[in-house]
Amino acid sequence: MKRSKQKSANDRAVYSEFGSAEANPLSRPDPPASEQKLTIQASRKGRKGKTVTVISGFQHSTTKLTELAKKLKSQCGSGGTVKDQTIEIQGDHAPKLVEVLKKLGYPVKISGG
Repeated sequence: MKRSKQKSANDRAVYSEFGSAEANPLSRPDPPASEQKLTIQASRKGRKGKTVTVISGFQHSTTKLTELAKKLKSQCGSGGTVKDQTIEIQGDHAPKLVEVLKKLGYPVKISGG
């Protein structure tokens, strides 16, 4: 009588060089909107004189930031991008963005004059 060994998914050895996913700080859940302090600033530096509104202070994942940027761009009727945990919206839309972000529950402050 032959014995057949059946392997289940739990029998496989898995190699993990840098620890488990729980120890990875990038895999932790995003903090709620009310715990993030955002700063809005209009900037022209390095943009050939074009004004861009920069929102910084986010602690979200890239996918969540991209979704939020899409919502903010549609509210302002302009383009923009996500760069290094900041959202850049083309044009000077600081007052409008403060209004929209406060409705979403973010504490917002305008920086600069």
